[in-house]
Amino acid sequence: MAHPSAAAAAVSSTAPAANPSSGAREEGGARSPPSPSPSQRGRAKVVIVMGATGAGKSRLAVDLAAHFAGVEVVSADSMQLYRGLDVLTNKAPLHEQNGVPHHLLSVIDPSVEFTCRDFRDRAVPIIQEIVDRGGLPVVVGGTNFYIQALVSPFLLDDMAEEMQGCTLRDHIDDGLTDEDEGNGFERLKEIDPVAAQRIHPNDHRKIKRYLELYATTGALPSDLFQGEAAKKWGRPSNSRLDCCFLWVDADLQVLDSYVNKRVDCMMDGGLLDEVCSIYDADAVYTQGLRQAIGVREFDEFFRAYLPRKESGEGSCASLLGMHDDQLKSLLDEAVSQLKANTRRLVRRQVPLTTHGKRKLSNHVWMS
Repeated sequence: MAHPSAAAAAVSSTAPAANPSSGAREEGGARSPPSPSPSQRGRAKVVIVMGATGAGKSRLAVDLAAHFAGVEVVSADSMQLYRGLDVLTNKAPLHEQNGVPHHLLSVIDPSVEFTCRDFRDRAVPIIQEIVDRGGLPVVVGGTNFYIQALVSPFLLDDMAEEMQGCTLRDHIDDGLTDEDEGNGFERLKEIDPVAAQRIHPNDHRKIKRYLELYATTGALPSDLFQGEAAKKWGRPSNSRLDCCFLWVDADLQVLDSYVNKRVDCMMDGGLLDEVCSIYDADAVYTQGLRQAIGVREFDEFFRAYLPRKESGEGSCASLLGMHDDQLKSLLDEAVSQLKANTRRLVRRQVPLTTHGKRKLSNHVWMS
């Protein structure tokens, strides 16, 4: 994992140091910063911290405040921006923020669908305001596509809408209804397996958009990432921001162990109460905050438990010591699924982050 002193050495080209570390050095083959091009001068200087779940991104972002004046953290996590489930989504509590201002935490209604474009439109003005008051924005990425949308002026949704004659929802039969939208991912894999690899199987909004694009134009969505626009968005000269990327890396076995321990700590910290408070047997798990890993996993448990719960029995947290064998088995299975699905998320994030690093190879990187 990245040491804050080593990270500070890489960031020193981005912002004036407040308390430079005399022993700071670049680890992991940090690249020397290229000379800024004329197009880079005058753009907002931003540090972007990326890495898999559990790698220590949030802690590193806060630690950078000890080395640089005016650090403010902008969260790029698609679940942390929703209000609620603070324990489950692992939001940094106030005492761990160490007085460092944090933005885009708990600002969106949990039922609202929030897209990459929405994030970009929210984050860009915040970053500019931080820069205008002499601060250093540190964007902490949990959602790699949010980072892409923020950095690059070439966003797929924008490109699709700007295609001449492309009116996505007019006179289209994409073959999907609200009832069978779960089949959309399988259909996308058949039509365009490259595009299917880029998105989560539960991202029905984007799946539907890709299918609409194909139905309207006959163009494969992945082709948009292989033309001139794809070549442009990795170049610093075409970036919206002047970025220094910090890639927080860790061995998968280390991350697996940390994820398992973190879930246990979350259970002790009130995760079950949080999920119980938003549980709805008729809820849709493919939009808003309920998409978060750790909500769907407890569905079977709550379906068995809630009908038996007598009024005033107590909080869901009291169930951790229950003696009902069936319920205890369901709870243990839900916790195991939460751990397994989080570990799978880590394995999806690592290649995506590596892919992003290749695409942005001309920017300053440190790992």
